[in-house]
Amino acid sequence: MSLFSHAAIASLNNLEMMVYQYVIKNRDKVMYMTIRELAEVAGVSTTTVLRFCRKLNCEGYSEFRVRFKLYLEQDEPQQSQFAASEIISFFKSVNNEDFDKLIDEAVDIILASERIIFVGAGTSGALAKYGARFFSNVGKFSNHIDDPYFPVTNDMAKNALAIVLSVSGETEEILRFAGQFSLHRCKVLSITSHEHSRLAKLADFNLSWHISPIRIGGVYDITTQIPVIYILETLGRKLAKKMT
Repeated sequence: MSLFSHAAIASLNNLEMMVYQYVIKNRDKVMYMTIRELAEVAGVSTTTVLRFCRKLNCEGYSEFRVRFKLYLEQDEPQQSQFAASEIISFFKSVNNEDFDKLIDEAVDIILASERIIFVGAGTSGALAKYGARFFSNVGKFSNHIDDPYFPVTNDMAKNALAIVLSVSGETEEILRFAGQFSLHRCKVLSITSHEHSRLAKLADFNLSWHISPIRIGGVYDITTQIPVIYILETLGRKLAKKMT
């Protein structure tokens, strides 16, 4: 089993995710750090680092360093900046039966719904439009809404599934909008960066991709959307197979 499997990463809480993100971004440094040094630079306690190690099926920090060294030796040559290591880690984490099962469950929910409504704002709004077009291309007619203040009605929500895209899963407007769909008894499937977000907890089903949000000046979101596109296209392709 991969050290950073999707199931293992999904089990991490917010503090443990801070350790994971530091490890992935500073793989060369981590190899030579003590547990106290890693805890200090990641901004957590040594207890959190130990919990992180155990959730990766390591008995302790020593075993984690041994397995991490093997992980690096099997990895591709050193990646350039542009968070390539995070993206590669994402693809490795979803290349397993656990994630395939999640995708299959999501596809079954989509198939059981008469109408699909993609929802997002900002960059996620652009991807909502892309998702609606992609699903329509494979034969499942879909709409998109990129205005979180668009009115939700009983007629719109009837027998529908809202696929809500949000990097943080904490945007108040999107949470309010998703809540409106739930109030109208419309199922909500969320695609977020982490399942501990409020949106993920509000949704009936969540798919997460575990990459830390990046903002310029604390406002402008420049987080990579490559995992979201991969998830949308994987859902669409599996959907197409089940519809034929």
